[in-house]
Amino acid sequence: MKKQKETISESLHTIKYLKNGDIFLKHGKPCVEIGMLKKGIMRGFVYDNDGNEITTHFYQESDMIIGSYIPKTNVAMTVVALEDCKILVADYSQIMKNVNKDREITEVITKQFQKLNNQLQARLVSLLNLNSLEKYELFLKEYPSLINRIPHYYIANYLGITPTQLSRARKEFINKCR
Repeated sequence: MKKQKETISESLHTIKYLKNGDIFLKHGKPCVEIGMLKKGIMRGFVYDNDGNEITTHFYQESDMIIGSYIPKTNVAMTVVALEDCKILVADYSQIMKNVNKDREITEVITKQFQKLNNQLQARLVSLLNLNSLEKYELFLKEYPSLINRIPHYYIANYLGITPTQLSRARKEFINKCR
C-alpha cells in the first residue's frame, strides 16, 4: 500500500489530550497555540471586576480554539475543558505563515474566523436586546448539542441571566413547543 504524502496542514499539527478541568489557554499568557477541537466540549471565560467568571464562549467538536486573532499577543480569555478533549494543536505563528500559501489552511482559518465573528456578534446582540426566553432559544439554535452536555449554570452565565431565569425560560420554551 502506497503511503500518502502528508499535507502542510497535517505536518503542523500534533494531538493534545485534556482531562475535564484542564486549561488549554490561560488569560494573559501569549497566544502561541491554535487548536481544532476533535472531541469534547470547552468553555471560554473571563473574570469581571469582582473576580467572577463570565462565560464568553463554548467550543464543540470541529471548532477552532484561539485566544487572540493575532499570534503571540496575550490571550483574552481562559479556555478550559468541560469534558475530556482531543485537540489538534499547532504553533499559531506557523499556521499564520502558511495562510495564503496553503489552500486548505487558508480555507479553514477563513471559515473559522468568520464563524467566531458571527458567534460574537450574535452574542452581543443577544446580551443587549433579548429577553431570557429569546436568549435561550438563540442558545439552542447556536449550540443544539450542548444542552445536555454542560451544566446549566454555565449556560445561564453565558446568557447573562440567573439560573432561576434560565429555569423559567426553559419551562416557557417547553410550554411554547407543546
